[in-house]
Amino acid sequence: MTDTTRRAEPAAIRAIGQLSTLCGVVAAFMIFASVLITCQMIFLRAVMGRSTVWQTEAVIYLMIGATLLGLPYVQKLRGHVGVDLVPGLLPAGARRVLATIVLGATIVMIGLMLFYGWEMFHLAWERNWRSETVWGVKLWIPYLAVPLGFALFALQLVADLWAVATGHDDADPTVSPEDRRH
Repeated sequence: MTDTTRRAEPAAIRAIGQLSTLCGVVAAFMIFASVLITCQMIFLRAVMGRSTVWQTEAVIYLMIGATLLGLPYVQKLRGHVGVDLVPGLLPAGARRVLATIVLGATIVMIGLMLFYGWEMFHLAWERNWRSETVWGVKLWIPYLAVPLGFALFALQLVADLWAVATGHDDADPTVSPEDRRH
């Protein structure tokens, strides 16, 4: 589909896409920070012969947070694992129906993850849970990544579903990124 035949993308879908991109940037910085902390930890242990207190736990929390906060960006890029054999064999209308069903089912599943992630975060907040390490992090801080990541992922999924339902091909999961550029 060329730029002249493609319908204008709604501002809400564009804004959600920008938010998803921001999530990808934040996730990248979290991964970078975890790499720097790991290097510092290796230096302290191997070169200085000292033990570490907070580094391992911080790296674990950063990597989990990066994974969860990166979900909407990966969805925006259509980077999640998918099987395209069946959709490739279907006509365009059937592909749209299949994409709608898959996106709807995914939203329901992510909604469940969001619910239980919120419950876990809320319990940690309410009961002032701390990690059982020397560092003793308040667990609501790393647990916040679970409901936040799944909420942002669900938001991107809803934007994709809306775009598929309204025929905005840029957000149609059945259109490959290469086809969108032509």
